[in-house]
Amino acid sequence: MTAPLAGRRIAVTRPDAGELGAELSALGATVVHVPLIEIAEPLDGGAALRRALARLDAFDWLVVTSANGARRAGPAAADHPAVRLAAVGPATAAALAEAAGRDVDLVPALAQAEGLLAEFPRDPARVLLAQADRARTVLADGLAAIGHAVECVTAYRTAVRAPTPAEVEQLRDVDVVVLASGSAAEGWAAAAGGSSRAAVVALGPVTAAAAAKRGVTVAHVSSSPGARAVADVVVTVVTASSGETGR
Repeated sequence: MTAPLAGRRIAVTRPDAGELGAELSALGATVVHVPLIEIAEPLDGGAALRRALARLDAFDWLVVTSANGARRAGPAAADHPAVRLAAVGPATAAALAEAAGRDVDLVPALAQAEGLLAEFPRDPARVLLAQADRARTVLADGLAAIGHAVECVTAYRTAVRAPTPAEVEQLRDVDVVVLASGSAAEGWAAAAGGSSRAAVVALGPVTAAAAAKRGVTVAHVSSSPGARAVADVVVTVVTASSGETGR
């Protein structure tokens, strides 16, 4: 039986191809890993994050919105078992659980800020929200609006990475590109968006909106950031494309 992605070149644009790259490879794809974002320390070198985590016992909740934030903030939670943990989705929750050495208390069914906000307890609480410098304010604003005392701290910076000329050539020759963030959409538009024939898969509506804002047509939006779910979406896109082109 032919693997569904055999002969297809799929671009993964995260800093680490990780589980998604492995899933795509298992389905027969040639994975082209070209990072379009890079993760960096906050401009203050992480000082604000360290100060906030040093008084973590003053909070009822530690909330993280990405695996990068989880890895930076999570270890402090190991020493504060009374602080409850929340993560925006299952991949972030897995990173937070590993970093904190315990289970995550709240993981919403809808893996995005709006989903977490909808399921967050309404009893007033003190919340430390650790996120990227470019993070949307919807979660912080929403939590504050329902009565929580929210302190936001920058856990890391997300910077758009300019690919090398050789990497740009690789991107122009892929069948599908997976964009996992607005920053990646920005990087794709700048690097190859106007010259690539690739179908674009966006992880979530926020990424899709960021891509559309930059003139990038999105073929499909994955409702889940999980590696298997994204790989299944890529198969759907490729199958649809094969039907249209007769490949």
